[in-house]
Amino acid sequence: MIDRKSYLDFLIQLKDKQIIKVVTGIRRCGKSTLFELYKKYLMDNEVDKEQIISLNFENPKDMTFSNWKELYDTIDSKLLNDKMNYIFLDEIQVLDGFERAIDGLYIKKNVDLYITGSNSYMLSGELATYLTGRYMQIHMLPLSFKEYFETTDQTNELKAYQNYIETGGFPYLIHLEMDKNLIRNYLDGIYHTVLMKDVIARNHIKDVMILDSIIHFLFDNIGQMVSTNKISNTLNSNNRKNSVNTVESYLSNLMDSYIVYKVGRYDIKGKEYLKTGDKYYLCDMGLRYYLLGEVKDNGSILENIIFLELKRLGYEIYIGKMEDKEIDFVIHNQDGIKYIQVALSVREENTLKRELTPLQCIKDNYPKYIITLDYDTADYDGIKQISAIDFLLGRTKL
Repeated sequence: MIDRKSYLDFLIQLKDKQIIKVVTGIRRCGKSTLFELYKKYLMDNEVDKEQIISLNFENPKDMTFSNWKELYDTIDSKLLNDKMNYIFLDEIQVLDGFERAIDGLYIKKNVDLYITGSNSYMLSGELATYLTGRYMQIHMLPLSFKEYFETTDQTNELKAYQNYIETGGFPYLIHLEMDKNLIRNYLDGIYHTVLMKDVIARNHIKDVMILDSIIHFLFDNIGQMVSTNKISNTLNSNNRKNSVNTVESYLSNLMDSYIVYKVGRYDIKGKEYLKTGDKYYLCDMGLRYYLLGEVKDNGSILENIIFLELKRLGYEIYIGKMEDKEIDFVIHNQDGIKYIQVALSVREENTLKRELTPLQCIKDNYPKYIITLDYDTADYDGIKQISAIDFLLGRTKL
């Protein structure tokens, strides 16, 4: 099992605290394995096996409950009265009314509760009503480039990066030893499982062809400014008749399943969030390579990889607008704001000027960066150029 340290540390930090730990993320990104790692940590630290109750609702032998009350009563009957009980409920969103069982278990003083889900539905609606202020969420992604690189025997970082953007970061792929046919077969399984279970079946989607066209459009336009009108018009021009409302609904379904992430725009000069001009980024480049094959827009791919890394680091992320110029990312956390441009290379003078100009137009004193796939570093009157590989491998911090 791959040690997902940042996620594991999150669970360890909240151990025995009366708050529900919720792990979300696309299927097969490692949520169940994270639970296995954490259970091992517990047993290595004086927690008896009898104190751990674990159910995976994708496993038929665990999914024997016809309703939430049966689940609650079964777990309640197994609780040890004189010790803390650690309860793990994996993919619990498949059980109707699960929120009531969670609510009932939460109020018990000797219960430490952990749940996962592959659809943001579980953090909306009734669950949010029942558990407002009672849970903390950590969102899990497939392997970062650093995690991927550390699990391979590759030494050439740029070659490893190229392999990473073709195969992606789903953890099980490391066992397939770079066999392209096996990798494609595995990604095909993930793609269709997510599509069928978390998008089509859950949302009762009837026009699967339109959904497929929207997915292809998004995968082919990562990092591009798009709108529901643009997607709808493009599909209509390709004889895929649809409405804007349908596109909006299907986009929401894809985001709920963590296949894509929407990033809104922020007007830096006006200091306001804008309602138009969103961009979409994918959860994993391997899925894109699986669906579209080899594509040449390596700049957009790097931008997507950097977006995912910023997300892993916990930043709030926006697209920046400065008058008529665009900043790839405006990011924010407790340390303040930072501005980022992403480019494959800025060794060509005109490219460097194009990337610098938007940052130079910003007159505040927040840090500004250009991230490139070159190993070059530089400082342009306070605008720092850093290596994407160094950043992704944790050797350079923002």
